[in-house]
Amino acid sequence: MSHETPTLEAHLRDRLGSRYAKRVRATGRIPAVIYGHGQDPVSVSLDAKEALHFLHQGIHVFQVATPSGQETCLVKDLQFGHLGDNVIHIDLARVDLDEEVEVLVHLQFAGAPAAAAKSGVVLTHVLNEISVRCKVRDIPESIRVDLTKMPGDALHVGELPLPAGCVAATAKEALVAHLEFVSETAEGEAAEAPAATATPEVLTARKEKEGEGA
Repeated sequence: MSHETPTLEAHLRDRLGSRYAKRVRATGRIPAVIYGHGQDPVSVSLDAKEALHFLHQGIHVFQVATPSGQETCLVKDLQFGHLGDNVIHIDLARVDLDEEVEVLVHLQFAGAPAAAAKSGVVLTHVLNEISVRCKVRDIPESIRVDLTKMPGDALHVGELPLPAGCVAATAKEALVAHLEFVSETAEGEAAEAPAATATPEVLTARKEKEGEGA
């Protein structure tokens, strides 16, 4: 890890359940649970603003300070609300810095291949993160992907330059990004709205009126 492991202060939760979790969140804290390494799970809460600040930076490992001591923990899972835009629960697993783990790491794209500037060419990002295996101490905050060096029309996981100590757990043939070639003729045809079909003259009503007059 290129950063100092941040410390989060955890408060013990003595009451569990969705109703009490909602009360915890109302105070500006996030419910969490610490588990693993053969020890009993511990239900805690973390300061929401502080925890989310580090999570948005791509940090996966924390020193979690509890009343019983400090533990090195890896973020194993984030639970989001029904709208999918807010974290409502965090699962933390106890780990050692030299323990090998598998984690999802965000891809940070930079630049674009020269071919993407041509007319009718579209660059599409297929993956925004990949799974890697590495020691806890080697977990990167993100993986930088320089698209200006993209080989050919497609970039696969196996072609990504991974940080030292990291091995891709996502399939090497998985597509990360590729160029799509769109026909200008097809674009023009799609842009043209179909001509309106003239509505045929309805004679039924007119004939009925003529019949009434007769």
